[in-house]
Amino acid sequence: MWIFDTTRDKRLYNFVLFLIRITIALFMLTHGLKKIDLLLSDEPVQFADPFGIGATASLMLVVFAEVVCSALLIVGLATRLAVLPLIITMVVAVFMIHGSDGFERQELGSIYLMVYVLLLITGSGKYSLDHLICRKKRKMFY
Repeated sequence: MWIFDTTRDKRLYNFVLFLIRITIALFMLTHGLKKIDLLLSDEPVQFADPFGIGATASLMLVVFAEVVCSALLIVGLATRLAVLPLIITMVVAVFMIHGSDGFERQELGSIYLMVYVLLLITGSGKYSLDHLICRKKRKMFY
């Protein structure tokens, strides 16, 4: 019965990876673009500083993760590297910033974290620049 079939359809698998990668990156990009406004504002930066490097430096690192790394995910370039700053950002957000706030405040960050871990394990899939780069390199050696 097809409902219980656990074999993998490669086209569907790659399409779903593409859809997940684009969707999660666009969602996170909206968070990052709001933080750019905080960074460029004339007012003093008020942002969490969990590592003691300063609120502005912490905000800059989060903007890098949420904007630059999300943009890399959208095109599928260096996906496994791009998710590392995003994973770190979500671990800090879930366990350090919202660690004592309860599940409601941790839930969204945890979902992002799990999707980024999935992308770390699976990579970007066929519909990505990573695939094009890898395919070209493979042809050079054959």
